[in-house]
Amino acid sequence: MKRVLMIGMGKFGRYLCDSMSKLGNELMVVDVREEVLEELVSKVMNVRIGDCTSEKFLNSLDVGSFDMCIVCIGSNFQNSLEITSLLKEMGAKYVISKANRDIHAKFLLRNGADEVIYPNRDIAQRLAVRLSANHVFDYIQLSDDYSIYEIPVHPDWIGRTIRDIDIRATYQINVLGIKTEEETDFLPKPEYCFTGKEHLMILGRKEDVNAMLKEL
Repeated sequence: MKRVLMIGMGKFGRYLCDSMSKLGNELMVVDVREEVLEELVSKVMNVRIGDCTSEKFLNSLDVGSFDMCIVCIGSNFQNSLEITSLLKEMGAKYVISKANRDIHAKFLLRNGADEVIYPNRDIAQRLAVRLSANHVFDYIQLSDDYSIYEIPVHPDWIGRTIRDIDIRATYQINVLGIKTEEETDFLPKPEYCFTGKEHLMILGRKEDVNAMLKEL
């Protein structure tokens, strides 16, 4: 569990707040709009109404006591930049700021953000990869070279074990998990025998994964 300060309860902020709360984190959420915060009272113990561009108000939140501060403001970049900078000046341990454009990200990183997130861009990229490739159910990009893919079982693997196929040496990919209707078995043992009904969570380079997918 982590103590998290979340500033800006727009659509993204509310979704993130809901998910963070369900995972057991201790949250303080802040927004200037009382009507937005009313629906969060049942989910979050600590709700504050106020303008975080005000140094006096922001200082009253004791930002240094939180494990992380997340600036979820996307519609007003000037406010997001000011709040990000003030948080760092006041001793925030780790600041995550939402950006809609690359130029915004550069300014945020220069003015105190430890990490910048692009929710809309990231969702669009994942959807584009999933829709453009055959046999890809989900996709998470880790770097320019490596990604995690959810794919079906190769027909030639059915009835054989991970060790028999020697997947890593043969295809230059790693099986991170086996996903069935009931559960996901992470880091499966070499003795696991494929049935053809499961999905695989694999890690690999784009060119290696694409080469294997062409065989499906």
